[in-house]
Amino acid sequence: MNKKWIVLLAFFLLAVFSAQAQGFGLRGGFDFQNINGKDIDGDNLELGLSPRFNAGVVFEIAVAPDFFFQPGLLFSTKGAKSKEFLGPNTSIDFNLGYIELPLSLLYKPVLGNGRFLLGFGPYLGYGVSGKVKRTLNNVSVEDDVDWTKEYSGIALNKFKPFDFGANLFFGYELAGGLSFQINTQLGLAEINAENTSLSNDKSSWKNTSYGLSIGYRF
Repeated sequence: MNKKWIVLLAFFLLAVFSAQAQGFGLRGGFDFQNINGKDIDGDNLELGLSPRFNAGVVFEIAVAPDFFFQPGLLFSTKGAKSKEFLGPNTSIDFNLGYIELPLSLLYKPVLGNGRFLLGFGPYLGYGVSGKVKRTLNNVSVEDDVDWTKEYSGIALNKFKPFDFGANLFFGYELAGGLSFQINTQLGLAEINAENTSLSNDKSSWKNTSYGLSIGYRF
């Protein structure tokens, strides 16, 4: 799907959610992202945590006392890095940018002067930007991410555009609308593009993360 249609769809969903919502808020967060899974030989992928961020809007639609449907629309950066992914004296840094749609069920009972927050649900993501930076002996090369389902040859910047998985978070919302959350995300989609030139490629890469976020509900 063309990126401009993804952006238009995102704005359409934003309008739909805002029309149905009893309230909306701004959200931004800091995450430690990683890419887990299997490498080309089927061994555990050895990549490290990388600091990333997310920011956007969330909406609250009441479904029962203290229960809300909370969709959102975020720009979320993901990825991972490694100092020896390609061998000694090398490093690599994957930086992937997604438009993301979390669809959470939120439980918000009154607790003290505010409300306890417990949310969970799926998320959908579509890759719209990204860089892959490779460094060998202090010489760096940076490539744009190529969002594609498959490719042939040798490349480290090929990723499938669609991502999906599960969100889980908990936190506290103050009486004035300011909230704080601890969140985690488990990717279920294989994000590495299929290499059609390899007959026995066992690679399977998936996004994972945990982090903190702050929000304000109007």
